[in-house]
Amino acid sequence: MKSVTLTASALAILAASGSAALARDNIQIAGSSTVLPYASIVAEAFGENFDFPTPVVESGGSSAGLKRFCEGVGENTIDIANASRKIKDKEIATCAENGVKDIMEVRIGYDGIVFASQKDGPDFTTFVPADLYNALGAKVMKDGKLVDNTYGKWNEFNANLPDADIMAFIPGTKHGTREVFEEKVLEAGCEATGAFEAYKAEGMDDKAASKACMKVRADGKAVDIDGDYTETLARIASNPNGVGVFGLAFYENNTDKLKVATMSGIAPSTATIADGSYPVSRPLYFYVKKAHISEIPGLKDYAEFFVSDDMAGPDGPLAQYGLVSDPELTKVQDAVANEVTMK
Repeated sequence: MKSVTLTASALAILAASGSAALARDNIQIAGSSTVLPYASIVAEAFGENFDFPTPVVESGGSSAGLKRFCEGVGENTIDIANASRKIKDKEIATCAENGVKDIMEVRIGYDGIVFASQKDGPDFTTFVPADLYNALGAKVMKDGKLVDNTYGKWNEFNANLPDADIMAFIPGTKHGTREVFEEKVLEAGCEATGAFEAYKAEGMDDKAASKACMKVRADGKAVDIDGDYTETLARIASNPNGVGVFGLAFYENNTDKLKVATMSGIAPSTATIADGSYPVSRPLYFYVKKAHISEIPGLKDYAEFFVSDDMAGPDGPLAQYGLVSDPELTKVQDAVANEVTMK
């Protein structure tokens, strides 16, 4: 391998078109829009520094990428799925049914989920999970009772929030970010407001109550975004009162347009994600078909390059873009080198 060089284009968020006719000696990758910019930077640098074609990286969301990944083994299927969440047991079962039995799970680092709004818009600068649940939950607590959510403005349930109409743009259900948002924000807020116990008092068990907590209102106040963060940014640009859900790295590259809110008093940053104090963070992954390593030129080289110190280390270009380096990166590197698969 030559010494790593990065062009300016490698630092842009790159997405390859799936409609182009491509030779199958290219590594094929699809999945998370959160992982997309990191994978694009690595793919660009890989093409410049190795004697293999530049990998083709597509977005589409974690669930969509894993669905394609699990379609089977062979040159007509993708080699890698990027994901902003762990692969689910049911997805592993689907993979196995279709012949994808040896899967390498590669954790690339950590990212935070942030809540941001127009830079010159209302003063959305501090939230707790209860605020987001009261704004977006399907049912909320009022006068000690669980009722349909009719809140219209943020200050109706928290006088410290702006006198502004509720309008939130949240990840669609095919995105891994949605699941983290549901678990670490909606469910946490549901518990904090007493709604979780109220659901249980209605006869639900813990699992059913958790599922109910994750339901969002369907009256137009919460809008699912099925595209990537650029679509959310566009919605915020045309809605002064809008609050959007973004990955930390995307926000940090758009601070001229957005301002970010603290969560439970903690500002999102690489430092607060690394030390665990920021409450809405998650690991990021990609998944490799081990069966393709011997068939697709450069596949293992790409996986090793991605998690190398040069790329994923604390001083590498991915950290410069916003990825929080994995404190156990050496273990990840060893697992990739030894082609360790999931049990």
